[in-house]
Amino acid sequence: MVTFLVKTLANAVALAAAVWLLDDITLTGDDTADKTLTLVLVALIFGLVNFLVKPVAKLLSLPLLVLTLGLFTLVINALMLLLTSWVADQADLAFHVGGFWTAVLGGLIVSIVSWAVNMLLPDGD
Repeated sequence: MVTFLVKTLANAVALAAAVWLLDDITLTGDDTADKTLTLVLVALIFGLVNFLVKPVAKLLSLPLLVLTLGLFTLVINALMLLLTSWVADQADLAFHVGGFWTAVLGGLIVSIVSWAVNMLLPDGD
């Protein structure tokens, strides 16, 4: 349970960093509390997408991952961010990623910030 909360918090901070750094990743809301709730819900969706879809995508793209020495992971991360944006839109959450190349850069930012936050936060081990 603690690990789940830490990962969700790390995802929320990482997504907030991507929203802050990139103009084409938007998070809108009436006030700070509304934006924070939306960000946490999007972080939950992002975690679920990464848990359910990302392993399948990695398995199916294994030849490309080997051929590109793992750089295709950037494309997979971008697709997971775009899928998160689509699911958030379906759930009527005010989070949007404005294109593939924005998603590639956003995925890179989310990965780096999430890794850094995970290193700083306790994970229960």
